[in-house]
Amino acid sequence: MLKEILIQDDAEETAVALLEDGRLMEIYLERDSNQRLVGNIYKGRVANVLPGMQAAFVDIGLEKNAFLFVDDTSGIEALEGEIVSRSRRRISDVVREGQEILVQVAKEPQGTKGARVTTQITLPGRYLVLMPTVNYIGVSRRISHEEERERLKNLARAVKPRRMGLIVRTVAAGAGLEELQADCQNLTRTWKRIRQAARRSKAPRLVHHDVELSLRILRDLYADDVNRLVVNSPATYAKVLEVLAGRAPNLRQRVILRENADLFAVYGVQNQIEQALKRKVWLRCGGYLIIDQMEALTAIDVNTGKYVGRHNLAETVLTTNLEAAVEVARQLRLRNIGGIIVVDFIDMDNPLHREQVIKVLEGELTKDKTKTQILGFTRLGLLEMTRKKAQQRLESVLQQDCPYCHGTGKVLSAETVTLKARKEILQLAAVSKARAILAEANPAVAAPLIGVGGANLRTLERRAGKKLIIKGNENFHLEEVRLRELFDREEIANLSTPVKVGQVLQVTIEGVHTGNGGDGIARVAGFVLDIPGGAAYLGREVPVEITRVFRTYARARLLANA
Repeated sequence: MLKEILIQDDAEETAVALLEDGRLMEIYLERDSNQRLVGNIYKGRVANVLPGMQAAFVDIGLEKNAFLFVDDTSGIEALEGEIVSRSRRRISDVVREGQEILVQVAKEPQGTKGARVTTQITLPGRYLVLMPTVNYIGVSRRISHEEERERLKNLARAVKPRRMGLIVRTVAAGAGLEELQADCQNLTRTWKRIRQAARRSKAPRLVHHDVELSLRILRDLYADDVNRLVVNSPATYAKVLEVLAGRAPNLRQRVILRENADLFAVYGVQNQIEQALKRKVWLRCGGYLIIDQMEALTAIDVNTGKYVGRHNLAETVLTTNLEAAVEVARQLRLRNIGGIIVVDFIDMDNPLHREQVIKVLEGELTKDKTKTQILGFTRLGLLEMTRKKAQQRLESVLQQDCPYCHGTGKVLSAETVTLKARKEILQLAAVSKARAILAEANPAVAAPLIGVGGANLRTLERRAGKKLIIKGNENFHLEEVRLRELFDREEIANLSTPVKVGQVLQVTIEGVHTGNGGDGIARVAGFVLDIPGGAAYLGREVPVEITRVFRTYARARLLANA
């Protein structure tokens, strides 16, 4: 498998892409307006203590207070030398309102929620993770060889600072005592600086910012299994080589500079990012996934789509589900989906087929550095799993809620808006002393308000007891309707028929007549012009002469020089 990392460093954004055989597997973005918070350490002030939730809100200087759960407070006890039994720990026993505490962001703010913080500080290095508040030694689960695990655990014991903890990272496999010792000493110095900064600072205050994205990638992703790392910025290239010279000199030769190149365009990453924002994901066999993301839960539906198989239904279903399992694991990493995940695989009657699907999914998830847990199939045949929610989802970084549908993905139908507009017109007419009422709307709404030959408009005028002027405006959103009272006779006359017989105008053919496909439709101040033969000039500006004027539209002929 060819594994590549691209670092695209531009003035406004740093973006990192992880590719496996040319396919985008993970994407990381860092912008000035959207700085990553996870890993940052703050001196915060407890704003509220909520015994009923066994939690507290901590002011760390952000827009929303951070959330601190009671199970994440053992770091305070360790720092102050008091250990409270988990069975009798209460939030009111641990923190008090107004208290200043040191916290680290564990989860980015999500939706309406602020960041989640913990007092259990962790400082990641190249080979080790230092835990200043916990006396503990651990080895990455990804190092499976028992002899190597034991060797690394013994080395960690030899370098571990007193009353602190260490976790040996996956990349440390094969590393020696000197490498671990140097990494530990560097992390210990960092912790000392953080403690000193915290003592001198007044809450709320940021006391430690995690390293920038390009350096985090060197620390967390760039290892022996990566074939090459491609950078487009000379400054970043020099920085990367400098860092690797001290940490992993054997990896320096795999770093390539493609100065000022658009790496995402060269490697086809941008198209893959756009696909990752879509609800439907096609599988190579012809099946597809439907991915619906909510705040706490993600539902993924698997469908056979165009795939009809070759032999029998069970084989068709299994083939689709196996390919879907691989793609589900990829989409979780790519979209950075966290929380509860439910996958509705196509029903499988054979238990061995279910086990096969789970085995493939588990194998793909071993490539995912974020902790995941597969809970198995439910009685309804749904696969349940969880994935740690630490960073913002890709859609949260790249998209915002639609200002029209406000994130629902739907707008009112033209028929619904038309009925609503009729009611609003009648309500205004009942209380208004104006001579006429002007209603402006999207043409899809204005047309049924007027009706064929103005029939609906005449009926509405009788009910309203007033003259009504309906104007269609292409620039209006489908749900937008504006009503205005008209008192001036001259203005009413001009708005009713803004064109006169014999008038020559330059108009743009906007559409084709629904009843006569050869006629073109243009508008003057929202007033419809029906132009015989105009459909051939769709989208073009043409000269026309007004030939007849009716109550709700006018006819015009194309002039010879059109």
